[in-house]
This record gives sequence, C-alpha cells and structure tokens, in this order.
Amino acid sequence: MYKLLTHNDLDGVGCGILAKIAFGNQVKVRYNSISSLNAQVEWFLENDNKETFLFITDLSVNEENEKRIDEFFIAGGKVQLIDHHKTALSFNEYKWGRVIVKNEEGSLTSATSLFYEYLVEQQLMESSTAVAEFVELVRQYDTWEWEKNDNQKARQLNALFFLISIDEFEEIMINRLINSEHFYFDEFEEKILDMEDDKIERYIRRKRRQLVQTKIGKHFAGIVYAESYHSELGNELGKDYPHLDYIAILNIGGKRIGFRTIHDEVDVSEVAGHYDGGGHAKASGCSLTDEAYKLFVADTFHLDPIREDAKRNRYNLKRSTFGSLYKNKTEDIFLLYPLNEYEWVIEYNKIKLEQTFTSFEEGESFLKRNYEAWLVRDDTFVEYLKNKVRNVE
Repeated sequence: MYKLLTHNDLDGVGCGILAKIAFGNQVKVRYNSISSLNAQVEWFLENDNKETFLFITDLSVNEENEKRIDEFFIAGGKVQLIDHHKTALSFNEYKWGRVIVKNEEGSLTSATSLFYEYLVEQQLMESSTAVAEFVELVRQYDTWEWEKNDNQKARQLNALFFLISIDEFEEIMINRLINSEHFYFDEFEEKILDMEDDKIERYIRRKRRQLVQTKIGKHFAGIVYAESYHSELGNELGKDYPHLDYIAILNIGGKRIGFRTIHDEVDVSEVAGHYDGGGHAKASGCSLTDEAYKLFVADTFHLDPIREDAKRNRYNLKRSTFGSLYKNKTEDIFLLYPLNEYEWVIEYNKIKLEQTFTSFEEGESFLKRNYEAWLVRDDTFVEYLKNKVRNVE
C-alpha cells in the first residue's frame, strides 16, 4: 500500500493524479494545507504499519516530525519526501529527502515534475506524451514560467482546477491522461474557461483601484485584499506598477498573505520566511501572524489607493522629449524629461532636483516609490504648459 500526503493546490493535486495513475486503488491520497500536514504525518506514524510507503510531496514537515520520520525510516519504514522549495533543501541531508529547485537544464522544477521523474525512474509508472504534457503545464504554472512563455494553456489549467471540485478534476484528468495521446481541453471546458477569463479581467480591474502602497523594510510593497485569482492578480498588478518590489495579497478570511513579484532581483520567499512562511522566489505565502497583521493590515488600512496613470493621452506621454507631467496627493507637480541622450531629470514644483537618472524608467520609478505620483491627463498637462509660457512672457 501507498499513502500520499500532498498540497491542495494544482501542483500538489498534480502529484495526487500521478499517484492514482501509477498505483490505482493501492494508494490513499490526502490533500493538505500547509498548516494541516504535520497532524497527518503524526497520525500516519502513530497508526500505519511499516508496510505502507509514505510519500510527502510539495510540502515539508516541522522539526519534530522531521526527527520522527528519520527514526521511522531508520527502523525500516518506507518514506520519500519530494519537494522543490529552496526552504526545504535541508531535507536532502536524509536518504528519504529529495529536494530539487532547478533541474540539470537550469529550469525550475515543481513537485509534480519531480514526482513524475521519480515514478518513471523507479519503474512505478510508464512515461507517456499526454502525462508529460500535463506535467509540463503544471510545472510552468507553478514556477511562473507560463507568464514568461505566454503559455495560456498552463494558466487555464489552473483556472479549471479552481472551477470544479478536486474530486471532479482528478477524475477528468486521470481519464484523459490514460486514454489520450495528448493533453487537451474539451469543447465545454474551453467555453467555461473563456467565461472565466472575462470574470478574471473584471476582478483585476476592480482590485486595481484598491491597491495601496507602503514601504516595509527595504522593499516597496503594493497591498490588496483579495480571496481569488492570486497569481493572475499579482502578475497583472506587478506589471501595472513595476516600481513596486512585490504585491502582497491579503486573504483575511483565510488569515494568509500571498506574495508575488515580477522582478528577478526580488525573492519573496525571503519576505514570507520573515513571517514563518515560504515558497518560491516569485510566489510565496505565509500565515497572518501578529507581526504581519500589524505591518500589512493595521499600519496600512488608512492609506488611500494608488492613483492610476492617465490613459488615452495624446500629449502627456511617457518618455516624451518634451517631458512627462506627474502629480501626487499633496498637489505637487513633477516634470520628468531628458537632459541629454544619457540623463533624465525631474523638476519638483519647477525646481530641478540634483539627482539624475540613466533612463525614463529609473526616473519614473523614483517618482512613484518616493512621491506616489501618477501621470496626469492631457488637460492638466496643457494647462501646465500654458502657465509656463505666461510666466516666460
């Protein structure tokens, strides 16, 4: 017999699907939140005999269970932990630990991709094109490679996962992977996924107007309250506001925070780790601890949302050689313009700042991070130019 304890997200459930394809009725799968895993491990160690092979995927155990599992293994128990989070790399010290963040080709891994490799390597499962395609979609979504590769099929797989129950998702995927040469969405799924895309777009548009900005530690963070579409929301808000180091998505009902970033130089797993959480460099999370609540909720609740840059302008445009006009909540005016081919400068209420910038993007990031300024509409820009001409005369 086999038992799999895994995460309850797409990557974790991907492992469950592989286990059921490989072992059929010989495996019991339990999907867990991060906080519930250790109770399940304790129950297994206290109640299951050594004839059951325990797999733990996409999650890692606490220090107490780490010691108990090692004792179980040394005493002849069968156990294999497979994970891809760098916060779990210490488990490689054990014979029963297998934690790989990047594969030999340099690509980020997922629990599903590692578990698939393990099952095929141990001859517990035969490889197939359909399964390999499914595994790659899960991997790309979980590691955010889908966004870089514009792999909408990976994003839609995750959307489908949330549209139906885990049991139904499992049943559909297992049947499809066993009986098809390639992975696909059927006609009905494509229709509901199109509807879901429209819903996500409306949701992000609404949440965009609720984002607030603050500085926590060395990072500038955007904070938004949301219970759904965390990956899509974090990705879009990150692209809309690239001056922010990361987006913190607060699920108050679930008492959790999700962290997302689009920047390679920012590692949000380190941010989450400060609050006893973890995850990937670009996507991580933690529980809403007392410290996290104070910093992300209590200290920011009074803040006004970020103002969006003006859209559909014809004159006040970004990167304009005539300059781009910005304004902030205290009615300060900023003109960002090129001094020469290599330098950009800022006039702050008509007084030029000493600091110069190597690009428009660097100057705009400075404005938005330090003054929360936004690009004004054409009518304000035209009025500014008129006043400037009058003053010259």
